[in-house]
Amino acid sequence: MKLTRVVANNRKKAFELKTRSREFVFPYVVSEPSPNQSDRVEDVWVDKELGNEGFSYRLVSGKEGTVHIDHVLEYNKDPHYLGDLLLYKLTLEAQRRVESSALSTREIIRRLGTSATQFYRLLDQTNYRKSVRQMVALLSILNCDVDLVVKERARG
Repeated sequence: MKLTRVVANNRKKAFELKTRSREFVFPYVVSEPSPNQSDRVEDVWVDKELGNEGFSYRLVSGKEGTVHIDHVLEYNKDPHYLGDLLLYKLTLEAQRRVESSALSTREIIRRLGTSATQFYRLLDQTNYRKSVRQMVALLSILNCDVDLVVKERARG
């Protein structure tokens, strides 16, 4: 996700970010170093060195900080980001299990009822076009139980 604009809002004590489709707020207190009354944001910009996927800022004191869009998405509990994060974690676990499995790659593919190409797509952690259902099926073949745990967030 690329940033198109970022603004420091001292009244709200937050950075305001804009992408093509959404807007986000990222509080100063979450960033490091944190701007405050005595050390305000002097300059903020979408960082080209991060491929426009983050922003940097400079405080009056000269300290600088950088924030990646993933940190903003996680803070804002973006549902698409959280879904992709779940797929990523399942993929890493599947990769570990495939490496340690006694089953051959050919046998795993046969049990999945898919092609070798699709199997390798399932193991690609940059591929987010797969489903949780496919990952659960793969992990099941690898002799794993997958339980989804829903718990209330800690207040604070």
